[in-house]
Amino acid sequence: MLSGRRYLLDLSPAQAEMCEEFGNICRSVWNTGLRQRREYRRRGAWMNYAPQCAELADAKREHEWLKAAPSHALQQTLRDLDRACREHGTFKVRWRSKDRWSPAFRFPDAKQISVERVGRKWGRVKLPKLGWVRFRWSRPPGGEIRSATVSCKAGRWFVSFLVDASAVTPEKHAMPGTAVGIDRGVKTAAVTSDGAFHDREFITAGETVRYRRLQQQLARTKKASANRAKTRAALNRIMGRVADRRGAPPR
Repeated sequence: MLSGRRYLLDLSPAQAEMCEEFGNICRSVWNTGLRQRREYRRRGAWMNYAPQCAELADAKREHEWLKAAPSHALQQTLRDLDRACREHGTFKVRWRSKDRWSPAFRFPDAKQISVERVGRKWGRVKLPKLGWVRFRWSRPPGGEIRSATVSCKAGRWFVSFLVDASAVTPEKHAMPGTAVGIDRGVKTAAVTSDGAFHDREFITAGETVRYRRLQQQLARTKKASANRAKTRAALNRIMGRVADRRGAPPR
């Protein structure tokens, strides 16, 4: 069984700058690849992952800035684009806007990923070109790591591991007949299959007031302005804290 594990990263200033650069390069590769696919479709032709990956290798020889990002991360971006176009259609796949898209990139090769625990609260992961990066050890990965995705949300960087937990999954339940299903939602924190509701407030009164004021401030800002970006970042920080308290998505 494959499952996700997300952890908060503790990046150095240099590593944070590299992550931002990697994310921007992957965004540029996505948009360029999508533009090329749409041009081909308008002419009645097709473009897929294999030729685009070959053209990416040629582009890296012409444009030095492409070499800053890990090769596997760029190839994975084209692979994700290929899957999105096949599942949704070339003209329904969205552009990755600099203002609205949160930087993210994936390392698909498990052989290039190493994870160690260095203390009670901290672990570290070795990623291509980033080297060793510390992260908050909130819980063990719980299985064999298949890939790692680095993403930014509300101004904070996270690493998400795709874990194969089949090796550690027990063959049978420790207490047969006592299982209960749990549904974790947005309106209610958790609802069990026996009809019990478990809920609480995850946002403080002060945060609610500030969030409403920021929403009003956002409505008065101009599109694509620096003040609008700052206001949106402040809104994301508040909701990021709320999401952490709720515990979704899992860390």
